[in-house]
Amino acid sequence: MPGPPGEVEMVLNIYRLFVEEGRSEREIAEWLNAKGVLTDRNRLWSRGTVHQVLINEKYVGNNVWNHNSFKLKQTRTQNPPEEWVRANAAFRPIVSTILFQAAQSIILTRSYRMPDDEMLSVLKSIYERRGFLSGLVIDEAEGCPSSSAYQSRFGSLLRCYSLVGYTPARDYYYIEANKRLREMHPKLLQQTITKIAEVGGHVSVDPQTDLMMVNQELAISLVLCRCLTTVAGHKRWNIRFDLGLNPDITVAVRMQELEDAALDYYILPTIDMQSPKLRLAESNQADLEIYRFDTLDILSELSRRVEYRRVA
Repeated sequence: MPGPPGEVEMVLNIYRLFVEEGRSEREIAEWLNAKGVLTDRNRLWSRGTVHQVLINEKYVGNNVWNHNSFKLKQTRTQNPPEEWVRANAAFRPIVSTILFQAAQSIILTRSYRMPDDEMLSVLKSIYERRGFLSGLVIDEAEGCPSSSAYQSRFGSLLRCYSLVGYTPARDYYYIEANKRLREMHPKLLQQTITKIAEVGGHVSVDPQTDLMMVNQELAISLVLCRCLTTVAGHKRWNIRFDLGLNPDITVAVRMQELEDAALDYYILPTIDMQSPKLRLAESNQADLEIYRFDTLDILSELSRRVEYRRVA
């Protein structure tokens, strides 16, 4: 639901002042502070906090998750747009689409006057001065294009960071996490093969794709799902189905937080999956939980050969 009428009016005033009166984020912040209006965190307004209101799609009714990561509670980093999770028209808008788009156009137009090398030079100077970069640090900097302008021009903030020589701390975490996952995949693959062999099944593995063929009849894809932690501290797992391999079943292994062991297993028939991606929480709805198992024993049972009598 929209907030109190006074807060709704404040958001509308920010957009009107920016679009219709041509005031800058800094001027709007000074106007709000002069009126004694505080942010949602009971702080004074700044150029950056006003800018965040102007680029947040929730005010036009869109719900967008995973803008930021806060891995190991050390460095907050903005994720590239391809990692965002979006639900358009999720709730009643406060700002009209036309007003919102006008604000985005103004923000992007400001940076188009600045050549790429100059934009990167400004960003590098901020990095050298502050020692790190983030979306808010960029938005707070005077004389600097907005973080959204950098994303639009260069594709993502992470790419901008690499171009000026900055490597966020979370990148090291991903490098280590990916290394652990690569080490765990063959181990879990072998465990799966062993379980099936224990009940008399035969497994062949494609050396290029790791797709398992059980008894030359059943194609199984094994995917390891990294444990992600949201800003609010909730755990999430993203499953990406490799539909190009046309598996009959995908075994999605939810990894524990440090990627050093399996938490549980989702045995997912391709025929039941409606999307190439699936996002799991710590607790999921019943129609997903029916696929969850603590061990791979169920996969062994699915692979077991059963004798039957020939009927004359």
